[in-house]
Amino acid sequence: MGEQADVVVVGLGPGGEHVAGALGEAGLDVVGVEAELVGGECPYWACVPSKIMIRAGNSLAEARRAAILAGTVEVTADWGRVADRIREEATDGWNDRAAADRLTAKGVRLVRGTGRLTGPRRVAVGETVYEARRGVVLATGSRPRLPAVDGLAATPYWTNRDVMKVEKLPASLLVLGGGPVGVEIAQVFAWFGCAVTVIEGGERLLSREEPEAGELAAAALRADGVSVLTGVRAERVEHDGAGFAVWLAGELEPLRGQRLLVAAGRGVDLAGIGVGAVGLDAAARSVPTDSRMRAGAGLWAVGDITGVGAFTHMAMYQAQIAVGDILGSPGPAADYRALPRVTFTDPEIAAVGLTEQQAREQGLRVRTSLVPIDSSTRGWIHGPGNDGFVKLVADVDRGVLVGATSAGPAGGEVLYGLAVAVHAQVPVTSLQHMIYAYPTFHRAVLPALEALH
Repeated sequence: MGEQADVVVVGLGPGGEHVAGALGEAGLDVVGVEAELVGGECPYWACVPSKIMIRAGNSLAEARRAAILAGTVEVTADWGRVADRIREEATDGWNDRAAADRLTAKGVRLVRGTGRLTGPRRVAVGETVYEARRGVVLATGSRPRLPAVDGLAATPYWTNRDVMKVEKLPASLLVLGGGPVGVEIAQVFAWFGCAVTVIEGGERLLSREEPEAGELAAAALRADGVSVLTGVRAERVEHDGAGFAVWLAGELEPLRGQRLLVAAGRGVDLAGIGVGAVGLDAAARSVPTDSRMRAGAGLWAVGDITGVGAFTHMAMYQAQIAVGDILGSPGPAADYRALPRVTFTDPEIAAVGLTEQQAREQGLRVRTSLVPIDSSTRGWIHGPGNDGFVKLVADVDRGVLVGATSAGPAGGEVLYGLAVAVHAQVPVTSLQHMIYAYPTFHRAVLPALEALH
């Protein structure tokens, strides 16, 4: 059995949902295929519920600082309020009815099921094959990666999805992985009284960011009672019905915890969506695309499966480019030199562009600077909770910033101006002669510019 459409979008996470909706509004006949929930990982199991957790935890952290700043405060943490807000306000009990209705109102035909390429411009969902006159957009996202640890697969480990549905916190939690997801959840659970241990095989947390960022994250977690272990390797995992035991290389006794969260990165399943049927490598880690998100004749890809960055904002950015290309609208090509990312710990750790090491590996002559947030007037006023820094990476030959990190109480917000500078290649001399509002956290950028060496 076959059906026709102008475009078939496989996967309706943030990127796919945007593509399908925009093309539907433009008058195209669009089929959107989704195996789970319309909206994807972000609104139900990642960005939104996790930030609700973090917002709640931030309020506890700030309340506990009031003893230094304002007077005596007593705080009793109640995870039930967090769980209720996630279930009732954010996810509607993990029901995508509102998102699905919003999409179909734009003219999109929503098909529930797993889409698989069966040839150029053809997608099978169950027994039905959809033939796309203009083409197919792949937006199937990614899934948690399970590290090769003996015994792990046979245990009831958690992923980020399980964490977002937790109604009652465990007494203790082991976290495999010290990336953004691992450190965010570790800190939140610790704020609410859970005993947390983070196990990271690399030499530092947040290994893709500046070394100073990883050091700051580790110090922040430890200050909140988290046990942070880096440079260690998990060899074996067991579960006895009541809790987990994790054996580390070279250790005789295991680490024990009631629950185990696997936060060791994410991967894609290209074989599962049949990319081999259109001549792509099913064993690859990503789908290669050009600057207009084309992956072949009549084929586009957006989001995690492109391998550029597993971020909602990346999927949305690529989706807009793909929509323009499908509709034949002129527009700028994909430009990833100012890719922003934020780890929403306390302090927030935000970065854009290249790290110092990445810039040097590209052969650039660089100058760097690092200014602590607490050396600024706003940082001093803020007092407790003012840990953080601004680090800049400048290309000497072009006189522009190619990377920056802003860590601190408002690190993600301070990043905006730095992202503009990196993206627009604003001359450092121009940045040095701007007027910076006083007293703000972002004013710390000015002494960082002056300190470039």
